Amino acid sequence: MTPQGPRPLPAGNPARGRGELAVARKPYELIPFPQQPPKLEHPAGHAKFHPDKLHGTLFLTLTVQTALHISTGHLALGSDVGVNGIRVLKTMTTTPDGRLKIQGSSLKGAIRAMYEAITNSTLAVITSRYKDRIPPERQPCRQKERLCPASRVFGALNWQGLVEFRDAITTGTGSGVGSLPPLYRPRPDQCKAYFKKENGKVIGRKFYYTHKKALQGSSRGTPTQQAMQNTVFKTQIHFKNLTPAELGTLLTVLGQDPNHPMLLKVGGGKPVGLGSLQVTLDKIERPGNLKDRYSRYDPPEADTLEGGRLQAFVQEQIRAAQGYILPEQLKRLAAILSPTALREPPTGVY
Repeated sequence: MTPQGPRPLPAGNPARGRGELAVARKPYELIPFPQQPPKLEHPAGHAKFHPDKLHGTLFLTLTVQTALHISTGHLALGSDVGVNGIRVLKTMTTTPDGRLKIQGSSLKGAIRAMYEAITNSTLAVITSRYKDRIPPERQPCRQKERLCPASRVFGALNWQGLVEFRDAITTGTGSGVGSLPPLYRPRPDQCKAYFKKENGKVIGRKFYYTHKKALQGSSRGTPTQQAMQNTVFKTQIHFKNLTPAELGTLLTVLGQDPNHPMLLKVGGGKPVGLGSLQVTLDKIERPGNLKDRYSRYDPPEADTLEGGRLQAFVQEQIRAAQGYILPEQLKRLAAILSPTALREPPTGVY
């Protein structure tokens, strides 16, 4: 597969003002939008649990494959966050007892982008600068009665969605430190690969490749608090009123399809390899008799799926998603986010 990332910028661009380094080609691929417009439908709603749909909780383990940094936007003394030898660094969010945290909103954004790419969905958000270059049928859903596949599950304007993401918390305390190289901003206007020749509209969604390691900057880099390789996070995703196809698509995005394994890419520094996460599905809890659950003081125990029962259930939902997932988009996304076909991080200015 040939990358469609931007060509090196012209010599006069700000990123080359220092003169000693060439601008690296950012390691991403564009997943094309489907030719057919998305089918907009009424969502299932929150008023009741539908008996013909699926409800429950996914229990997940996230293992860091390449160093992870999700910035709080604040600086702190290294000694204040338990990092010795660094005076000041960019911080990550932590719990009161000092454990690193990935906000549920960060996970939701990354997972939704993947879900959008492999279903016939609109974009969730767009920047005003490029609004006119987004195809009309890919503009975000604005009517809660007419939603695309991703919006029905994850939410849209005036619609909460059917999945809820808990913050992911590390199983241990402490963190590492890395030096994030300088990164130049995206410059779509200087790269023809972003847009179709015939109408100037955006081609599709952008995803960064997975890498063997995260490139750490030299003295020119920015010191950052990081979750280092093999750091383990735990989290949960609650779901309700999903069809088997919708749940199967979510499980596929989480890398549970053995034919299309994928890593998540979360946080900053994606162009230099940061932010790859391996997802392990530990168990699924499904509520017992819903009528009894809300009509008794002692609710029935949840049905917990683990081991063989869990795998059988997961594969059943993934099979149900065939015909719902776009096969060519899934193939391309799985190649970009592969846990085995890993790349070396690029060198230069990013």
